[in-house]
Amino acid sequence: MDFIVGTFNHPILYTLQFTPPTPTSPASLRIVRSNPAISGHSWLSLSPDQKFLYTTAWTKPNPSIAAYRLKASGRDIQFLNAKTVESLSGYICSNATHIFSAGGPTGEVFRIEHDGSIGPLVQELDFVTGQGENVSEKRGEVAHGSFGGLRHGAHSVDLSPDGGSLFVADIGRNCIWTYSVKQTKSISEAPLTLGSKHISPREGDGPRHCWPHPNGRILYCLQEHTSMVDLFSIDSRNGTTLQHLQGVKIIPADKDPTKYWADEVRLSTGPDPSKPKYMYASTRGLEAETKGYVAVFSLHEDGTLESETAIHIWETPTSGGLANAIEPAPWQQGQADGVEHLAMTDSEEGWVFMLSFDGKVIKEVARLNLGKTDDGGVVGAATAVWLGERSGLRGAQFHR
Repeated sequence: MDFIVGTFNHPILYTLQFTPPTPTSPASLRIVRSNPAISGHSWLSLSPDQKFLYTTAWTKPNPSIAAYRLKASGRDIQFLNAKTVESLSGYICSNATHIFSAGGPTGEVFRIEHDGSIGPLVQELDFVTGQGENVSEKRGEVAHGSFGGLRHGAHSVDLSPDGGSLFVADIGRNCIWTYSVKQTKSISEAPLTLGSKHISPREGDGPRHCWPHPNGRILYCLQEHTSMVDLFSIDSRNGTTLQHLQGVKIIPADKDPTKYWADEVRLSTGPDPSKPKYMYASTRGLEAETKGYVAVFSLHEDGTLESETAIHIWETPTSGGLANAIEPAPWQQGQADGVEHLAMTDSEEGWVFMLSFDGKVIKEVARLNLGKTDDGGVVGAATAVWLGERSGLRGAQFHR
C-alpha cells in the first residue's frame, strides 16, 4: 500500500510503501520515491479521481496552494501550478470543479482547469469582519507560534460525502462555519452560500478539524484547546444546521488539556467503509517532554458513540511536534480480520509511524525517519494521504 507524505519545512513529497505484517514476516515501511516540490506542504488532498494532488504551500514571501499531477500510480508527482492565498492555508479540499482553502482570517475558492491545474479565484471568505473578539488570541503566547493566524483562526475545510455541504472549523471564533455548495453555471460564479455559524459547546474549545460520517448525518469535530471530540447531527433538509449530540475527552482523564493541542479525528475504513466501526483521534504535547496520544472509540452503525469511554488510549513515542496526524489505511481484501492500520506523522524527530489496531489495543508496527534537511534540520513530517482509497464515500463531486 502506497501513500504520500508532505513536510512542513522541506521541498520534497515522499511516496512511501507500507507492507503489512504476515505470520512469517514483520511489517515494513520504505520510501519508494522522493519527488521535488515547490516548498513544504503541510496538508495534502487528493482529487476525487486521484489524478491530482492539491496542497497547502508554505511559500515565501506569500503563502499559496499548489497542484500536482499524479502519474505511475502516484509514484511520479509532477508540479502543475500554484496560486497565492491571502493567509497561510491550513487545509484544502476539492470536488470536480473547485478547490476550497481556509486559513486563519480568510479562505478562498478557486476554479479547477481542465488539466487539473488551479484556475481563477472565484470566491473569497472572511471569517473575521463583524465577528467579535477572537477567543483563541486571548490565550496569549502559544508554543510553536501562530503560523500566520492558523492557531487563532479558521483551520480546516471539508466537504460532506455528497459534496452538497462544506464545513470550516474555526479555532479563533470557537465555531464551525457551514456552507451549502451549488453546481455553478458560470466559471466565475461563487459556489458557496453561508448556512450557519455554529458556536462550540464549550467556551475555548477551539474547533480545529471536522470530519463527516459516510452517511452524511453525523459530523465529528476535534477541539484543539480542550482535547475533546464532539459529535453533531446534520439537518438532512439543508445540510448546514448542526445539533450537538455527544462529546468525549481524547486524553487520559488525569491529564491537563492545557498541556496538549489536539490534532486529528478520523474514522475506520473497513471492512464496510459505509459503516465505520471506530473513531480515532490524536493529540500532541505542547512541549517536547509531553507525549501525545491516539484514542479510539467504538461507533454504532449510525455513527454515534457506543460508549464515551475509549477502547484504548495509546501514548505516542514523541510529542508529535506540529503533527501526530493520523490517517487510516484503505481496507484491503484479505486483510486480517479486525486489524486496521494507520499512518501517523511526527515533525519533532521526523518519523512516519505505522500503527495497528486489532479492536482492543493500538500498537506501533513500523517506523521510518525522513532524515535531515540540507542545513541539518529535522525533516518535519506533516500529513499523509493514502493512494488507492475506495471512491464514492467521500466523492465530493456530487451536489444538491
